Amino acid sequence: MDSLSIQYFNEPTAYQGVELQPHWIYHSTGILGNALVAFQGPCEVKLEHMVDLEDVKNSAPIYSPDMVHFLGEFFIDSLDQGILLQNLLVMTVYSHFWELGVTSLSRRGNDIFYQGRKVSVSIATKSPISILIHLGINVKTEGTPIPTAGLNELNIEPKTFAKACLEGFLRDYHLWQKARYKVTPR
Repeated sequence: MDSLSIQYFNEPTAYQGVELQPHWIYHSTGILGNALVAFQGPCEVKLEHMVDLEDVKNSAPIYSPDMVHFLGEFFIDSLDQGILLQNLLVMTVYSHFWELGVTSLSRRGNDIFYQGRKVSVSIATKSPISILIHLGINVKTEGTPIPTAGLNELNIEPKTFAKACLEGFLRDYHLWQKARYKVTPR
């Protein structure tokens, strides 16, 4: 694993699924290499832009009027390792909710729930050159196709939340790297 850059976009940015492609982060930020970015904006992923085959099969497009989006690109070849990075990101966000005193949370796989209502959407996929991860956390929930909860309901300021999660993931990513580097073979 190489180093990791993080960045928060101050400008509202929509997520439509097309952003889940190689070098989108580079073209949007100038960051070349492993990166995790966050931004706030609406989410509407139509079936033609979905990579989750179960959602496509169930004709379940994704919609939220406002989300905090985390988008990562990691230049590794293993989808299994990418799914573990996705899980690390979800656990970072989940832990931050608890640190803020949010209770009645549960996690099933890479989905976070508050009082049984879905807070997040997440996917990891493989491109020809990288692993791509998206994690969306609802801010507002009006008009969502399923029962959802969001940061507004939980009285959590989205930008502060996103930045803290970026920093938390970066810290855990570096700890993961250090754990790999510090061992000697036997």
